[in-house]
Amino acid sequence: MNDVLEYLLTAPIDAAAPADLEQAWARHAAVAAAFRSPVDCAVAGGFAADRLGFAFLSGYQEALRKLVPELVGPELIAVSATEEGGAHPAAIRTEVVPAGNGWVVRGTKTFTTMGDQARQLVVIAGTGEVVDGRPRLRAALVAAGQPGVTVTNRPPLPMAPEIPHATVVFEDAAARLLPGDGYADFLKPFRTVEDVHVLAATLGWLVRVGRAAGWPRPVLQRLLATVAMVRGLDMDAPTSPGVHIALGGIFAEFDRLLAEAEPLWEQVDAVTRERWERDRPLLATAGRVRAQRLATAWRRVGFGEEIAG
Repeated sequence: MNDVLEYLLTAPIDAAAPADLEQAWARHAAVAAAFRSPVDCAVAGGFAADRLGFAFLSGYQEALRKLVPELVGPELIAVSATEEGGAHPAAIRTEVVPAGNGWVVRGTKTFTTMGDQARQLVVIAGTGEVVDGRPRLRAALVAAGQPGVTVTNRPPLPMAPEIPHATVVFEDAAARLLPGDGYADFLKPFRTVEDVHVLAATLGWLVRVGRAAGWPRPVLQRLLATVAMVRGLDMDAPTSPGVHIALGGIFAEFDRLLAEAEPLWEQVDAVTRERWERDRPLLATAGRVRAQRLATAWRRVGFGEEIAG
């Protein structure tokens, strides 16, 4: 099947809950194989998930595969960017340096999603150069299981505790540089690409919830319409102001839909409803940064601050 909208309405709802993240990822891979684009794979993977945390897993992984097409295969991948001072370029102290015929990474990342489950890490590291007054960054692909990489899982978060996070220490870990600039071509666009794919997966999961609970057809119709809007975004130009502004409108519609559907959660089974209440703050974690990007996008197309706000 290649029509993800029809899939959402007709695919059977697998009642068997995955035992762990590994099983959830295997389920994602099985359903995503029928679709081409990463955003459709995220939607289908979200529908196959039995909880929001595993829908996030689908969206996060497909976002990485959209941004770095050479990341193919079944292995779990993670972005390793955040350090003690954050993830903005001035905060990056991790280095990627030449060594023999290749490159090695040195430094510590304090918060890497997927924790010890990731088999490949996309590490954002500095080169020691300064370009246009900004430290130059590169994205480097590092195998997590090699000597020189120490992964220590952090305590689970209150929301989506099934998704691990870790501190990662690199001590001359062998790395392969990815093309382009680590900030402009990876870290900056990834924030938007991740938002889009995680939203796509969340919508897929909500259709599953709504179908299982017998939500009214108009609600399912609006969910599918929002999926269609997400699929229409140009993910080949994720930093364009138009994409950010359109995405802002989609999130506004999504928030309205969630608010209006709030009473319908009484129809949902207790386990799913309780997980939703626990995990829904996950959807707001990037809200402040997303609002800043939206305001910047409006300014870039010539609208004043009062309009951007």
